[in-house]
Amino acid sequence: MEIFGIAASLLVMFTGFGLLIGLLFGFFGMGGSFLVTPALLVMGYKTDVAVASGLAFVFGTSVIATLKHRDLGQVDYKLGVLMIAGTTAGIEVGKQGLHLLQDLGLADTVVSVAYVGLLGGIGLFVTRQALKDDGGGGISHDADVDGELDAEDIPDIAKKIQSYEVPPMMTLRGGVAVSLWIILAVAFATGLLSGFLGVGGGFIRMPALFYLVGVPVPIAVGTDLFEIVFSGGIGSFLYALDGAVDLAIVAPLLAGSALGARVGAAATSIVDEDEIKVYFGVMLLLGAIAVAVRKIGGVIEMPVLDTVALVIIMGAALLVSSAVVYSSIQELRTTSADTDSITAD
Repeated sequence: MEIFGIAASLLVMFTGFGLLIGLLFGFFGMGGSFLVTPALLVMGYKTDVAVASGLAFVFGTSVIATLKHRDLGQVDYKLGVLMIAGTTAGIEVGKQGLHLLQDLGLADTVVSVAYVGLLGGIGLFVTRQALKDDGGGGISHDADVDGELDAEDIPDIAKKIQSYEVPPMMTLRGGVAVSLWIILAVAFATGLLSGFLGVGGGFIRMPALFYLVGVPVPIAVGTDLFEIVFSGGIGSFLYALDGAVDLAIVAPLLAGSALGARVGAAATSIVDEDEIKVYFGVMLLLGAIAVAVRKIGGVIEMPVLDTVALVIIMGAALLVSSAVVYSSIQELRTTSADTDSITAD
């Protein structure tokens, strides 16, 4: 049976997947297209359709999650606008690069290898940093992001970068002072990824804002989402002009993600920040494994590995989403128990 030109089973699967991705989107400040695009590639969609549909999904979901983070006061609009300026140029360069590789017949291979390298590398780095911090060296969600940050709360890499005072210098929320050129460089690089890989860029921009710029994690997440509204919107519009956006894919994904994005955004003010970084790293590593398995299956001509890759991608979204929900519930129970104890006393 088909509904709006798409099989009912696929419609249900896309809606459920959208729910999980939406939750992750709101929680981590990244579009989830780093899971959506590989999933579409595994399912046999053309590279440009997978990339374009991933960007369109990112745009729709980012609007929902950004509104929630705005309510929580976790968006630095000045930083967001500066990021948009650099991202716009990067998206166009990335888009042209993808079309060139597609004409040469190399797009699928290059995109897959790039995904594995980026997801795996960033996943290992974030997980290692989170475990090494051992509960410290990070900015807690309870931090006063409008006040001056304690020097111990800023990553060592960010301190080093902030020491290069190349004018003009920009003062961000939390008293963070960094060169405008650093901000634009991070924005251009993530914009390049958005246009080339069909990602919102959040899986590299969020950790970049924290580890390189020194922005508090809650602000990094909220501002990243604000920027993705524009990068996702611009990217999907440019691809839509080429007829590459498949609304039969995007619509059910967005329907499912509407609720998930709100829940995930709310969870950022509940769950401990160190848990966020660990979950983030694990999810990226699982995404890298899935893409690698799919590519290996294509090289050795074992179609069954495509199914394995899809299961890993879906499993990663389900596993980490469940962990986020579980941690949120545990934190709420602990808070409630502490409140009851104080009341009883």
